[in-house]
Amino acid sequence: MQPSQKQSIPSNGSQRFYDQPVQEPVSHCMSPIPNSDPHAWSYDNSRRTHPSAPTFEQHCTLESSSGTSSGFVHYSSSSVSFSPNGSPVSQPDSHTFPADPQQSPDNTCGSPVSVSCLTDDIDDLRHKIRELETAMLGPDADILDGSSITNPVGAKNPIPSEAEKWKQMMEMISRGDLKEVLCACARAIADNDMFTAEWLLSALRQMVSVSGEPIQRLGAYMLEGLVARLASSGSSIYKALRCKEPAGAELLSYMHLLYEVCPYFKFGYLSANGAIAEAMKDESQVHIIDFQIAQGSQWVTLIQGLAARHGGPPQIRITGIDDSTSSYARGGGLDIVGRRLARLAESCKVPFEFNAAGISASEIQLEDLGVRHGEAIAVNFALVLHHVPDESVSSQNHRDRLLRLIKSLSPKVVTLVEQESNNNTAPFFHRFLETMNYYGAIFESLDATLPREHRERINVEQHCLAREVVNIIACEGAERVERHELLGKWRSRFTMAGFTPYPLSPLVNATIKTLLENYCEKYTLEERDGTLLLGWMDRVLVASCAWR
Repeated sequence: MQPSQKQSIPSNGSQRFYDQPVQEPVSHCMSPIPNSDPHAWSYDNSRRTHPSAPTFEQHCTLESSSGTSSGFVHYSSSSVSFSPNGSPVSQPDSHTFPADPQQSPDNTCGSPVSVSCLTDDIDDLRHKIRELETAMLGPDADILDGSSITNPVGAKNPIPSEAEKWKQMMEMISRGDLKEVLCACARAIADNDMFTAEWLLSALRQMVSVSGEPIQRLGAYMLEGLVARLASSGSSIYKALRCKEPAGAELLSYMHLLYEVCPYFKFGYLSANGAIAEAMKDESQVHIIDFQIAQGSQWVTLIQGLAARHGGPPQIRITGIDDSTSSYARGGGLDIVGRRLARLAESCKVPFEFNAAGISASEIQLEDLGVRHGEAIAVNFALVLHHVPDESVSSQNHRDRLLRLIKSLSPKVVTLVEQESNNNTAPFFHRFLETMNYYGAIFESLDATLPREHRERINVEQHCLAREVVNIIACEGAERVERHELLGKWRSRFTMAGFTPYPLSPLVNATIKTLLENYCEKYTLEERDGTLLLGWMDRVLVASCAWR
């Protein structure tokens, strides 16, 4: 990342889903988009016609020439970004999405997609399909039935599969089925069919929009991920894509807005705090270890609640684990968080101490935690463990190592809040589908609160959600830091580390039900085996549970 202050931020940190600083797995500029004419044709040595290969226009600084193995891919210094109506346009040195969707468009072929974006009318579409059939089947195709080929004895054979595939793709594009086209493109990439992938990417340019319907907005970032995956992979992804990021204060304001308009994050705070308050109700010395403290906002309500505890407040010490990305969003180090919480505790007459651990969660060792004899320990894993690499990434398996380390402290309670998604070890295409379904529900829920024309909505989605989407799709190995697992897998990990479930109290459930009354009725809350599950309609999105 290259923030406006020229501050360098490492890309190995974590991003929180709520009002927390955002991680840096990949950039948010619009990645290279292929330019192609699906009706241009070339002839190869086998005397078979094919659509001429589209080319990529790379607008981010490329420091690696790894690219893709396909001979079709080429790079240039021009750039591609979204016009205000959602369609990508070439612009020199343009690195960000437009913040104001009301600006006059430069490209009139925007979203939602219609047949007119690809053809002037249905007759033109039929004509283009006929051209494609002619190219696939040869010059005599115009005298044949478009759905069959007649052999010399009059029997009908089906159209060759290659021609049928292209015809189906043309029809899919003409009816504007964005999900189908995205999936077809991802499948082509998974199958290493670079020619088809590049051709579909050029069509997707006309179908996505950062100011359109939820699937069009999500599609814009999924498209960015697909192009980034083709442009570079593995350890070179960060070198290949370098784009301008918002200033720290702007980034923090976007996260605060997302925190206010979606209940997912408050749900995580309240459920975890409720479990900690219940476990510490009789303790005089409380040590909270937060593995991603960010702004420290989670602990405001807990400190206030413990201050009003019958018999007086306990002595509270908080160890805040952090990384440099959070410092960027805050505009400073952990001392800012410590001073803020200390002022709050003083106003509530609560004895308080703050222990700063400016290090990423995966690097934590026992000596970093500052554990003292006689303290009752609570550990908070709120939307952070999925950033810690496991056995599929490194033989060190920091994910399970951390759980064993925490178990050795004999904590009173350990809280876990995680996205209910399965993309950790899934192969690329299945991971792509899971990302579409999971984030599709989140983008739909944003429509219930933020109007389509809201000036800041694009910034919220781009800087708070899109980097996760792009990282999941574009990156592999250690560079893919977004590695979510389902609740069942987390249960297995905690059980193997020696933990037992700590059911959340009915009071926590009632509090969260009251919280949801302030949001759209399509949000759902379910309790299952002591775990709270928050969802949007029929899709569970966040799970919260506690262990001891």
